[in-house]
Amino acid sequence: MAAGEEALTSGEPMHIDSITLREVRMRLLHPFETSFGITEDRRIVIVEVRDGATTGYGEVTAAEGPFYSHETPETAWHVLSDFVIPRTVGRDFRCAADFASVVDGIRGHNMAKAGVETALWDLEAHQAGVPLWKLLGGQREEIDCGVSIGIQSSVDQLLEKIQTEVDAGYRRIKMKIKPGRDVEDVAAVRDAFPDMLLMADANSAYSLDDFELLKKLDGYDLMMIEQPLHWEDIVDHAALGRAIRTPICLDESIHSADDARKAIQVGACRIVNLKLGRVGGHRSARAVHDICRERGVPVWCGGMLESGIGRAHNVAMSSLDNFTLPGDVSASKRYWEEDLIVPEVEVAPDGRIGMPTGSGIGFRPRVDFIDAITHRHRLFAP
Repeated sequence: MAAGEEALTSGEPMHIDSITLREVRMRLLHPFETSFGITEDRRIVIVEVRDGATTGYGEVTAAEGPFYSHETPETAWHVLSDFVIPRTVGRDFRCAADFASVVDGIRGHNMAKAGVETALWDLEAHQAGVPLWKLLGGQREEIDCGVSIGIQSSVDQLLEKIQTEVDAGYRRIKMKIKPGRDVEDVAAVRDAFPDMLLMADANSAYSLDDFELLKKLDGYDLMMIEQPLHWEDIVDHAALGRAIRTPICLDESIHSADDARKAIQVGACRIVNLKLGRVGGHRSARAVHDICRERGVPVWCGGMLESGIGRAHNVAMSSLDNFTLPGDVSASKRYWEEDLIVPEVEVAPDGRIGMPTGSGIGFRPRVDFIDAITHRHRLFAP
């Protein structure tokens, strides 16, 4: 039985009276650079599902361009409006986990689907009167937090940025790398922070032709190198994994529990990054988590520059017991002048986030603020 299926089976089903899509636009406090490019402004699709007086919120985590994924806010709006929501609104759901069977015939577009699916989980948890993390089967009452550092204009700026995050208590640093900004940057960071948990994220920027360069990273005691090769590949990752000492973590290659099973089976990774949007929501994320746990492969929560709504869902997901490595679940104030939720997500001085105690995601959406920054919206009702 999938996570959460027992929660409402003995009660009233959820009847989806309406679904509202909103696209909000938010500027990051600081530009964020990866091997894909630089992000300054986020277009975020927020999904609101309603059953009577009870509302659940989800977020589409697609980036603005088709670089991390084929999905964008524009494609998500289209797929949600024309395919996903017409199959969902007006329907009764025994529990949020049943949503998968409604949209299984729609190929791909996991981030679009996850926007609705996560909102249904929030709704179900509110109706059950329990925190979402408990409904998901979470065991951790607090989680260790890491932080992702984009490519900086200079090594000095990179070291300064990392020092700020270390001083804030974060327990792991992930630094983005790309050709020309890799080994020397990693060496400088390791020299300045010899004992820090450090990982490098390549976002598919390399190939097996770069073997000798990637091999050099073995000298810097990295926790992992994330997705160094092609985003659809597991064969070359397996070959690389046999040749280097640094553990390989897969991100873009893993879209389902079956992907995780195959990647682990061929030796393509020793760690998996779990992102709710990439795998299609909480039900699929739990399935990936369980496959990895059964095979002794740890998982951690990756970030997609989410607003507080998506961040709150990440917090809940990270309470599952195989999230044994610090995730990219950092404080709202690192990204936004104002976030979409109250209270904002905060990280304690010891680098941890405690699980919320309220029902649902445990944070209240700032409806007036969301309305004020909405660039388009659409209401769907039967």
